[in-house]
Amino acid sequence: MDNRLEIAGCVAKAPQTRYSPAGIPITRFPLRHESRQSEGGLSRVVRCTIGVVVTGETQQARVRQLGEGSQIRVIGFISRSGNRDDSRIELHADTIELLPGGETVQ
Repeated sequence: MDNRLEIAGCVAKAPQTRYSPAGIPITRFPLRHESRQSEGGLSRVVRCTIGVVVTGETQQARVRQLGEGSQIRVIGFISRSGNRDDSRIELHADTIELLPGGETVQ
């Protein structure tokens, strides 16, 4: 089965990094998305916030460039958030792209 998500948005809160007991960096931040979509022949505004998780060294240099307000595109897979609640999901990032004009707002 496929499980890929690509979404663009704004970093809603500065990324926070912690380290697993094995020393692997795990960074989390919320991504706020807003767009206009067509549904049933009608145009509507869509807003949502999804948690993003970046694990390992590969994307850490990119993550260090991000701050609150950064405009980015994230590509990855979704998984439940934690072990208890299947209704909450988070996006596990494979790729993070800084969008043009996506400089950080301090």
